[in-house]
Amino acid sequence: MARTCFVGLFFLCLVAGELLRSSMASAGGGLPHDLFSLGIASRICTDRNSTARASTDFGHMFEATPEAVLLPATPADIADLIRFSASSPAPFPVAALGKGHSGRGQTLAPGGVVVDMRALGRRCGGAARGNVSAAGAQPYIDAGGEQLWADVLRAALEHGLAPRVCTDYLHLTVGGTLSNAGIGGQAFRHGPQITNVQELDVITGTGEMVTCSRANNSELFFAVLGGLGQFGVITRARIWLEPAPKRVRWVRLAYSSVATFTMDQELLISDRASESGFDYVEGQVVFKRTLFEGPKSTQFFSSADVTKLAGLASQYGLSTVYFIEGGMYYNEDATTLVDQKMEALLRQLSFEPGFVFAKDVAYVQFLDRVCEEERVLRSAGVWDVPHPWLNLFIPRSRILDFDAGVFKGIFRDANPAGLILMYPMNKDRWDDRMTTVTPNDDVFYNVALLWSALSVNDVEQLHRDNKAVIAFCEKTGIEYKQYLPHHASQDGWLQHFGVKWSKIIELKAKYDPQTILSPGQRMFPSFADAATRAVA
Repeated sequence: MARTCFVGLFFLCLVAGELLRSSMASAGGGLPHDLFSLGIASRICTDRNSTARASTDFGHMFEATPEAVLLPATPADIADLIRFSASSPAPFPVAALGKGHSGRGQTLAPGGVVVDMRALGRRCGGAARGNVSAAGAQPYIDAGGEQLWADVLRAALEHGLAPRVCTDYLHLTVGGTLSNAGIGGQAFRHGPQITNVQELDVITGTGEMVTCSRANNSELFFAVLGGLGQFGVITRARIWLEPAPKRVRWVRLAYSSVATFTMDQELLISDRASESGFDYVEGQVVFKRTLFEGPKSTQFFSSADVTKLAGLASQYGLSTVYFIEGGMYYNEDATTLVDQKMEALLRQLSFEPGFVFAKDVAYVQFLDRVCEEERVLRSAGVWDVPHPWLNLFIPRSRILDFDAGVFKGIFRDANPAGLILMYPMNKDRWDDRMTTVTPNDDVFYNVALLWSALSVNDVEQLHRDNKAVIAFCEKTGIEYKQYLPHHASQDGWLQHFGVKWSKIIELKAKYDPQTILSPGQRMFPSFADAATRAVA
């Protein structure tokens, strides 16, 4: 029934196409004249500099220029904009833009309006639009959807608290990561960021401002978390916190065998080890050529460490070396205890003897470590380059097949610039009522191919390589799911969501019936697209 209603709505869009196009005015390009008579008109920017800044993203592979950019002073400004579009004879697309770290144009709004969410924070002096509640069994912070996780962490630390799950890069917005899932090295224990939210303020695609939670307006709550911006704009999130440690014992363990590497990772995220083991677990894959031809030292590894690792690759004739990256949290008065815990934990693992690399750092330094890497890459001029990333969730039962076909197959003789993450998570820490989809295995791996294309040829080659990875998975029957997904057609989205797709259609028809939100996801044909096709 929901599918029929949605198709019916789409058909009406097609029939009405010519009428809609004729009602479009010239002010702000194709935007209706009446938009500029609203109370928010002074905060709508149509100048070329503003629209140019909102026409691309971190991926630098897609460009689409909006007609205007809204700089909201309050969430009500966003609601006014969306309400106007949704009720207009000629609805236009609206996309919420945080820091613009999408990779394939997901935050773009061609021919529509981009909402610069960060303007909310600037209007508030950059401070969080909420408070920390440290009382009670479950402390929390109310954070604006535009807030960076770095700001949320800073505000929570003033009360000796921290979010239970942080992404590796903290300079992303709350609304942005919660619209996807928000994963990191703590997710094996606490689940993704979306399962650590108590309450949301959301503006739907009809312009309605709704407060929702598991108990109230739960359908919208679960839809928006991991909903890729399709059902509403997150303007506030109540995020669970936990006591923050002061220090981290930061460890990397080297492996020559992927079987041993994955076996130890799965042990570390199991109930048997998680309470007495690492608080943070991730993993990396490094190509042999990278060890020989890449940087001779890194933020973590000294030049002597890199030489030692290159020797390991040569000794066994390896094309890849693997690292488990672990973090054990503690306070200054527990140094002896953490030494004992680490020693006991390492005895359970099967890494290469002598290949334990460790350092002690402040908790904040550990969580914000990618910021230092960003500074290095910016200084070298290789931060603002195209990023043809591919992020996949791979079921545990097929991870060795994936490694053989991809890292020892497709990329065997390659040496692309970038980082490869590979680490497991527990499915039972995810809430299947939320929109995000994962493989069916009880444990699945995040495999993130975080490439940097340093030339035009690199962009083309990495696109081909990514397609080869997807083709390999489909040919061999690996039940992968994309994280930060990108699909060029509705058929791709149907396959991505599987049994959830009919529910997605139903939710879209209810909360964004004009299909104006987040058009850059290319999940649904927009009202304006339908009109254009009708006249073409």
